[in-house]
Amino acid sequence: MAALARLSSRLRFCASALPSAGVWSKGCICYFSTSTRHHTKFYTDPVEAVKDIPDGATILVGGFGLCGIPENLIGALLKTGVKGLTAVSNNAGVDNFGLGLLLRSKQIKRMVSSYVGENAEFERQYLSGELEVELTPQGTLAERIRAGGAGVPAFYTSTGYGTLVQEGGSPIKYNKDGSIAIASKPREVREFKGQHFILEEAITGDFALVKAWKADRAGNVIFRKSARNFNLPMCKAAETTVVEVEEIVDIGSFAPEDIHIPKIYVHRLIKGEKYEKRIERLSIRKEEDIKATSGKPGDNVRERIIKRAALEFEDGMYGKETVTVLPGASYFSSDESFAMIRGGHVNLTMLGAMQVSKYGDLANWMIPGKMVKGMGGAMDLVSSARTKVVVTMEHSAKGNAHKIMEKCTLPLTGKQCVNRIITEKAVFDVDSKKGLTLIELWEGLTVDDIKKSTGCDFTVSVSMNKSSHLSCTPSLINGYLWDMNH
Repeated sequence: MAALARLSSRLRFCASALPSAGVWSKGCICYFSTSTRHHTKFYTDPVEAVKDIPDGATILVGGFGLCGIPENLIGALLKTGVKGLTAVSNNAGVDNFGLGLLLRSKQIKRMVSSYVGENAEFERQYLSGELEVELTPQGTLAERIRAGGAGVPAFYTSTGYGTLVQEGGSPIKYNKDGSIAIASKPREVREFKGQHFILEEAITGDFALVKAWKADRAGNVIFRKSARNFNLPMCKAAETTVVEVEEIVDIGSFAPEDIHIPKIYVHRLIKGEKYEKRIERLSIRKEEDIKATSGKPGDNVRERIIKRAALEFEDGMYGKETVTVLPGASYFSSDESFAMIRGGHVNLTMLGAMQVSKYGDLANWMIPGKMVKGMGGAMDLVSSARTKVVVTMEHSAKGNAHKIMEKCTLPLTGKQCVNRIITEKAVFDVDSKKGLTLIELWEGLTVDDIKKSTGCDFTVSVSMNKSSHLSCTPSLINGYLWDMNH
């Protein structure tokens, strides 16, 4: 049965038929079981709800960026002064909000995260050796938490194969001189149906701090829109789950089929006093920006890349990006999101890069010892062989350093995963065995121009006339693809 019912008895029992002869017969045996968990306990003071979290505890903290973070419970931890925490969270808020507050007060010893994000203090503490950071692919992080709540000790995933995640050696903690004090361990590798997978262990916590929208007085919980993110799987993966909500309603206010988290997972519940709900990065259009767009179309390098990249999309495709929600759309949690990605249900992945190799290796998440933003969801996004991966980037780095090269020198995001590269100068198709094929040029450039700015060899599409390539090469004019023969 999918429905959960509370029985008055907590006993487990069985019954069998007893015939008139007085001998037990072999018949149908029925089993009933009930939870021995206490009912959800309601609190009015967030400090009371978390005051027993001890030094050195592992806490799972919900949210994504600043969306759906347990603001009141984080504030309560500041007041208790608990220290030496291991915090499992997708990221750590910003410098002066969310988990960034606990970083600033030095209450966190280790972060298990996928993304450093907009938190400069997070990056500073990590690179200076003050903070341990276990960077984990975002989808793997979500699935490790989901597995922990489901009692699955470990699982295999293609995400991270061929990278530092699989090979080990990724810095978890630096010494003050910049050398590595603690490094990640290598993962076990197995092959299934010709594809390599790595073993990842489940994550559980001593406490989970979760933000939801509403709860009823029985302890059932619902989330609002995208705030399910990591909150939903974290509810199930801790010994004690503490949920803060914006509203508490009467039992029966939710239809049973509309409940996102049944009360069996919710141990403590509190109505938050207030919510700031900051925007992580607020961007607004300024008047001078509007005036700046009046120049010649295509002058802006990024605009040129974006317009060409838009041609990769087809009607009905599934992708992952910030969007306007239209009728027919749906919301789901982070573990569900990355199940779609790893399962090959997403048609197209488009992302930036620091480097791409001749055979499609991708590097875009860290410069060891200097810059660490984390891999976020990038490793997951390129992990499925069924999803087309398109890289959009400027052709060269500062000082005209090559970004398209024989072999990546930075830590990999994915191995032989890129299918197409789009820059402001050219478009390449990528074959994991044959290498690069130049298929498009920007108007006014030659093959020699591309050779000079590309750090590896490539072939030219057979549809391109080598002596007068501009006369028959599909070219980009103001962001549109056209054939100069027509």
